[in-house]
Amino acid sequence: MTNVWISAAGLCGATIIGSILGFGIKELPHKWNDTVLGYCAGVMLAASTLGLIVPAFESEATPWWLVAVGVMAGALFLNVLDLVTPHLHHITGLDVEEHHNNSTLNHILLFVMAIAIHKLPEGIAAGVSMSEGEEASWTVSFGIALQNIPEGMVIIAPLLLAGVKRMRTFIISVAIGLLEVIGVWTGFAMGNVSASMLPVMLGFAGGAMLYVTSDEMIPETHAHGYQKQATYALLLGFMTFVLLERLL
Repeated sequence: MTNVWISAAGLCGATIIGSILGFGIKELPHKWNDTVLGYCAGVMLAASTLGLIVPAFESEATPWWLVAVGVMAGALFLNVLDLVTPHLHHITGLDVEEHHNNSTLNHILLFVMAIAIHKLPEGIAAGVSMSEGEEASWTVSFGIALQNIPEGMVIIAPLLLAGVKRMRTFIISVAIGLLEVIGVWTGFAMGNVSASMLPVMLGFAGGAMLYVTSDEMIPETHAHGYQKQATYALLLGFMTFVLLERLL
């Protein structure tokens, strides 16, 4: 039980550490907004494909077509969720009119929700590994924690740039981190039962992240004349994730 608590705290703590680092880029000039979002899109693109969808398809416990259905379901879910983002003013602390008149804010909220969605299956993956053996469990937990640091950073920057207050932004990031704590204990409790459904959940989360990256983030970074630097920032974000994976 102690190991489960350590894993859960480590995953949540890594997200919070990344969030604290993210506050350091609050004062960027507006012209760098697209660059920051481009970097976020790159991290999400790599995390969704290399961190979620590819491992889901490599699993022998679940048919490939079921994982594919999960990916498409995740994208469809975000498509539907897009309809409710104007009603999330209580979360951001901004006026309802701000949500209706600021399309960028709604894009950013969808982006943040996509990250939040994939935290739960990530935590479940760590929890399931805890029930399979100590060596495997620490490898999985360490890999996810390492990945959570840049993800925590990319949660903060877009919200700050959209005008959400610092304390509220930090609370949102902590809440997202706590989803992984719930996931770890859920995965540990379900054990082998969740192993067969975990690839579908990973595919679902990956599809959601791919949807928001392609439909919202990339078009937004190319809409203000800074598409070149946004593209290179995307590549940098993608390589950041790849290099972190390589370290393992």
